[in-house]
Amino acid sequence: MTKDEETQKMVEKCKEVDNKPEVMTTCRIVLETMEKKKSELPEEINADQSYMEMAQNIKAEDVPKVLEMAMKLAKSGEIKDPELKNAVERLIRTIG
Repeated sequence: MTKDEETQKMVEKCKEVDNKPEVMTTCRIVLETMEKKKSELPEEINADQSYMEMAQNIKAEDVPKVLEMAMKLAKSGEIKDPELKNAVERLIRTIG
């Protein structure tokens, strides 16, 4: 399975778990951590709105977008910060 197929499979799985409180909480944690560590994020990950705004207004339909950003971060190998890595990995495990 290619990484794109893996990402698509995870995004599809979001539809099954997107209203679970632990998924929403984990998404908020990822977004809040991304806001704190914004200087370390690759340019392509930067969102139109701030990550904090996204975290404060997160809805079930936002979960796939957050997961896609998390998957990109996990695959990029560019993130060295352990707090950000842990948040991203926690979201992927929660959904996966």
